[in-house]
Amino acid sequence: MGLTLEWSNERDGEIPSEWMDKLRIILHKAGETEGIHKGEVALTFVDNERIQELNRTYRGIDKPTDVLSFAMQDESEEEQAIHFDDEWEGDIPGGELLGDIIISVPKAIEQSAEYGHSLLREIGFLFVHGFLHLLGYDHHDEESEKAMFAKQEYILNEVGLTR
Repeated sequence: MGLTLEWSNERDGEIPSEWMDKLRIILHKAGETEGIHKGEVALTFVDNERIQELNRTYRGIDKPTDVLSFAMQDESEEEQAIHFDDEWEGDIPGGELLGDIIISVPKAIEQSAEYGHSLLREIGFLFVHGFLHLLGYDHHDEESEKAMFAKQEYILNEVGLTR
């Protein structure tokens, strides 16, 4: 089966096919790097209003953020899985759902301008960041932040999304 990426767009505007092509490459490189060879990631593109609603509901933070991740494999009692589509309920044909990644496209546009790199690079960064969160990586302290961000940069460089 391998790693698969299912995606949806809950915002106005098209999602360029080049984004999805690159995100699939990123997923496979990140999976290879982490020894993950099968599973499914559900990605949803949203606007700032929707991500703020999700951030408020699931994290208690009432402001928009750039990316949210909801792991399906290792949920604590405080974490709640979310699904955007009824077809995700029950058995997943072909493998296990690793989790959901939600990206705010307006935040990505804002941040790509702020950091001076392409929008595709920012979308890729947010996606790999979300994927690593699905695998249990976090950045609550300086040491774990350095480790996580080094992995992100390695993966992005490997797929040609350099700064």
